Amino acid sequence: MKNSARSFKELMGSSSSSRETRLVLALDISAKLPQSGMDVTRKELLVKALSILERTNEHIAALKINHQLLLPLGLYDLMQAIIKKAKDYSLPLIMDCKANDVEHTNRWIARHYFDAGFDAIIANPFIGWEGGIEPIMSESRERGKGVILLAYMSHKGATEGYGQRVLPEHSKNPLPQYLVFAEKAVRWGADGIVVGATYPEKIKEIHRIVGDKVPIYSPGIGAQGGEIKEAFKAGCTFAIIGRSIYESEDPTKSASEMKEKINEVLREL
Repeated sequence: MKNSARSFKELMGSSSSSRETRLVLALDISAKLPQSGMDVTRKELLVKALSILERTNEHIAALKINHQLLLPLGLYDLMQAIIKKAKDYSLPLIMDCKANDVEHTNRWIARHYFDAGFDAIIANPFIGWEGGIEPIMSESRERGKGVILLAYMSHKGATEGYGQRVLPEHSKNPLPQYLVFAEKAVRWGADGIVVGATYPEKIKEIHRIVGDKVPIYSPGIGAQGGEIKEAFKAGCTFAIIGRSIYESEDPTKSASEMKEKINEVLREL
């Protein structure tokens, strides 16, 4: 049986090292789909996505796809062109599906995304281990793929769920939910953990728990107000950035500048 944690971490490490970047591109572009002319709009969306990937691939360590792009293009339809192009560039592919269902559904979610060409998926630890995360982990290990867990999202409402205080099993003291998830990420052998860059204090707390065992992926830089310097000083491993790059008039320049900003901070640490 293959070890998912080691194989995906090595894939990310190799890509990051060879390109000298800790930047993950969130290719979350979307388009309104009118009732008529949908095929044309979908093709235009594909062309735009491929163009951005072509112009930024040298500056990114991995590509993250979300539902904005996946739903109109289709997993086994036009999305395959983007997956192939990422593979041509030797870029790891992360599917931000936030898997969050019961056992048989989660297993099929993992199977389809891995069959389609993704190297890792993001999953929500709220569903627990047995009949929740376990089938996703099992599927990933059999295929040498990765699972990244959510610990704290980047939006303001994240505090209502991820920030609530809970009483963990075998504990007498309540803890913030995100710290419980951090402990589980280590215990379950997750390939990564998502912590919003908009909450650098949460990154710092989680980093104290996961250390070098579980890389921290931080979205929310730029459009949502997160800052590169604060995120990496707190313990972030990879910055996930989307709108500041793909909405830019010059995505190549924006990606290059983001990459260099990250590297400058890393040199200071």
